Amino acid sequence: MTSGPAPSDEALAVRAADGDERAFAALVGRHKGALYRVARRYVGDADDAYDIVQASFVSAWSALGRYDPARKFASWLRTIAINKCRDHARRAAVRRLFMIPGAARDAGMVADPQQGAEAASIARDRLEALDHAIAALPRALKEPLVLTIFAGLSQAEAGQELGISAKAVETRLYRARRALAETIDKND
Repeated sequence: MTSGPAPSDEALAVRAADGDERAFAALVGRHKGALYRVARRYVGDADDAYDIVQASFVSAWSALGRYDPARKFASWLRTIAINKCRDHARRAAVRRLFMIPGAARDAGMVADPQQGAEAASIARDRLEALDHAIAALPRALKEPLVLTIFAGLSQAEAGQELGISAKAVETRLYRARRALAETIDKND
């Protein structure tokens, strides 16, 4: 028994704004993976990214009354997530002022049994180094990179979300990639 095509994100958002929790749950199911990828690359930490995604959906639920159905829901939600990432970065900067350097952190990854322990360790270290390098980029370089590479937006779409031209996105992507290459080369 088919019920026809699935409703659009925008239609689900309108229903959710009217209090339909099932519609909102459907939106969460559709977008949680994409939001996680954006947050993970923005902040460089899996646990923090999960927290940001959860906070983004809580904020979205609270703000559904202000959502404009003429706007793409995915863009609106991604904007909320990017703002949560920015908030996280500001709080992290303040925390760093008060933290003792050298605190150990667990990488939280499990080695693939098909790989040798050394190869798995090297791969985990490289991925962690890349995550940290992306997270350390200045906001002006990080946001276009995250939106185009990890959220899959075109340069024009990323520019529209960030309020800059597609050419500015292209330039910032070039600079971000160059900065990442320099950072990773220093660490190798």
